[in-house]
Amino acid sequence: MSSPAAGRALRYGASEEEKARYHGLARRHGTPLLVVSRERLRVQYRDLQKRLPDVSLYYAIKAFPHPAVIETLAALGCHFDVASEGEIELLQALRISGRKTIHTHPVKKSQQIKAALRGGSTTFVVDNLEELGKLTPWRHRVGILIRLSFPSETAAVDLSRKFGCPPEEAPEIAERAQRAGFQVRGLSFHVGSQSLSPQAHVDAIEQCRRLLERINERLPHPLGTLDIGGGFPVDYELRGFDYDAYFQPIRRALERLPRDLHLIAEPGRYLVAPAVISISSVIGKSRRGGLRWYYLDDGIYGSYSGQLFDHARYPLQFPDGEGPRSPSVLAGPTCDSIDVIAENLDLPELNEGDLVIGRMMGAYTAATSTRFNSLNAAKIVVEEEDFDVG
Repeated sequence: MSSPAAGRALRYGASEEEKARYHGLARRHGTPLLVVSRERLRVQYRDLQKRLPDVSLYYAIKAFPHPAVIETLAALGCHFDVASEGEIELLQALRISGRKTIHTHPVKKSQQIKAALRGGSTTFVVDNLEELGKLTPWRHRVGILIRLSFPSETAAVDLSRKFGCPPEEAPEIAERAQRAGFQVRGLSFHVGSQSLSPQAHVDAIEQCRRLLERINERLPHPLGTLDIGGGFPVDYELRGFDYDAYFQPIRRALERLPRDLHLIAEPGRYLVAPAVISISSVIGKSRRGGLRWYYLDDGIYGSYSGQLFDHARYPLQFPDGEGPRSPSVLAGPTCDSIDVIAENLDLPELNEGDLVIGRMMGAYTAATSTRFNSLNAAKIVVEEEDFDVG
């Protein structure tokens, strides 16, 4: 099996208020559930604004593409990072202008470019001359950001493995683009998802500072934007991650940039992960190889898909169960043996209908869940409004 308990935060029991809340939601809506807190989303957004005060925030819709999340952030003045036609259509359905977006996918079909333009997007990311050529028919309508590759060993998912040009190639792309009639707005990078060290951002910002100086000496129209991407981590282990220590060196690096440089970022996980919990139910139990096995109505093919795709280990809470603890396994509802959420957990005995709570489950959970075995995805509810929203 592939999902040990090591590194996973566990919480046994719950206050009477918490327990009533969880069971009340389960009774009203059934399980499995993903429960969105608009208020926690607001707290996360305002917190990041304070930590990066001179940076415009563009929520990465891919993390949790849900209307309640997007509407809440839009009301706070947030902009949006889009990467597909579907994400643009979601914004259009909510009557959010494409002028408040950047299209960050470096590789696009022509029809996706057209859809983005129809939706009002005007800023596109490229990382090679082939992609620049695709945008040429609309070169007088769009601005581009050149995405750079900065591989990172401290990120859970190193996005530079797939996207971004080596920094030394950026000047040629910028020059060719300006000669072709494009407005080259600036540079962008992404140090990778769940990047646990601020040094990756610091080093990338410093390299971009030097590169911008070099490029702007050669071009008639200077580049005025730097997109520092996302990757800001969340505390899945609930050990009191020191966010002050994390963001301070990033702020200092940004302060060394020219004051007139426009700074943007693409947070996804940092905003939405803490704003969502999951609620699942025990649907069966057995004893196998001396271990208690508990089967839940959500699993690796559902809301816990981020354990495979995103390398996350979500904190778990057990509001129910009693008696001595014994080695146990939590498994999902499908007929595939890979569908194991966690093993080697010391759990009190659980019974059918008991609840298991997953915390910090906003990022890359519903977004990457599947319909394997034709099982329904977890229902998403907004807690403050207490009704089903999709």
